[in-house]
Amino acid sequence: MATHTLETPEADIVYDVHGPAPADSPRPPLLMVGQPMDATGFSTLASFFPDRTVVTYDPRGLGRSVRKDGREDHVPATQAGDIHGVIQALGVGAVEVFGSSGGAVAALALVTAYPDDVRTLVAHEPPIIEVLPDADAAERAGKGFRDAYQARGFGAGMAAFIAMTSWKGEFTDDYFALPAPDPAQFGMPTEDDGRRDDPLMTDRSLAVSAYQLDVDALTSAPTRIVIAVGEESVDVMTGRAALATAARLGQEATVFPSHHGGFLGGEFGYAGQPEAFARKLREVLEG
Repeated sequence: MATHTLETPEADIVYDVHGPAPADSPRPPLLMVGQPMDATGFSTLASFFPDRTVVTYDPRGLGRSVRKDGREDHVPATQAGDIHGVIQALGVGAVEVFGSSGGAVAALALVTAYPDDVRTLVAHEPPIIEVLPDADAAERAGKGFRDAYQARGFGAGMAAFIAMTSWKGEFTDDYFALPAPDPAQFGMPTEDDGRRDDPLMTDRSLAVSAYQLDVDALTSAPTRIVIAVGEESVDVMTGRAALATAARLGQEATVFPSHHGGFLGGEFGYAGQPEAFARKLREVLEG
């Protein structure tokens, strides 16, 4: 693995190149993009593609990619510009992209702004609220976990986030009538450490879930776009958003093994089925 830094006036973007050099890869480089996850979350998945160049990166302001612009927000269009810069630095033309969660949103923004950068995009469960039939209620549910974080700290906020993202079906009065979840039930800290800087738990990442799809730009792009959904998450918010996004683009979502983090090994204690997931991803990319 070789680590590189793309220096820009606003941020230094750190990315890793795994496997053979791009010029020696039998297929175009495969970029793996997450948000708010950085490159560390793709270590297991990347290991299943030793035969080709895999590029992972830390979005600006996360992991090793230090911001110099004084901002703390995470905006898909801005991240798309950073990914475009990385692709240009590789110097091999159009690439393939696997985007997870907020990274899938950034990848959709990339294709919208730079359609010639990407041959195939596999966007796995982009959590876009506006495509949902219960968008207003989903937005209210999202505000709920952010409010819990501001009021009681990380454990309370993350417990509320897990409760939201585990809820099956539309957000109804039954959901909003639930008592505040106990952080201890989810293995979360019960004490408030006083910090309020977690990007997932604040408005800093609101632009990700509030992203507006440009359907005309995406459907007219030369990129082959595949919207993916986990077989275990079709009924929860991220899965429902994937199904609705696919429908907006005139397609059916492609079902992948496992759940929202189905490609994960032991990186964060939320393991999926990474070998089966990688096998499906290879099949889709080569299809």
